[in-house]
Amino acid sequence: MSTFPDRGRRRGKAVMKDWRPKEGISLMEDPSTQAPRKDPEPLIDMVDIEEYGKRGERPPRARQYKIRIDKAFFTVDHPTVTGRELLTLAGKVPPERFEIFQKLHGGQMKKVSLDEKVDLAQPGIERFQTIPLEATEG
Repeated sequence: MSTFPDRGRRRGKAVMKDWRPKEGISLMEDPSTQAPRKDPEPLIDMVDIEEYGKRGERPPRARQYKIRIDKAFFTVDHPTVTGRELLTLAGKVPPERFEIFQKLHGGQMKKVSLDEKVDLAQPGIERFQTIPLEATEG
């Protein structure tokens, strides 16, 4: 004889409670009540950032992004790049000797630090401009 109180057992056999859902409740989700899935925007092959930036529009998702640094055009394979990557791409090495700015829609210039990430998919980025840092004698 067990010293524990009866825990759902009767005459040595486990008592199985009715596991079925109550009437009117379904275990399966009704597809008509689910929120529609938003398909991701399709990728295009290449997007010219300057073209969309001049219009102040957000560029579409793309496999490659065409950017202008100073007077030269470059292509990158991902929408986020650092200031260091931009300077290296433009041949401005070592990057610590240069500053890079992004020209925004409306004429504003914004400094990009070496390790700052720039999202090329943001609206308003037109192009980039580099400036060499002056060497100071000490």
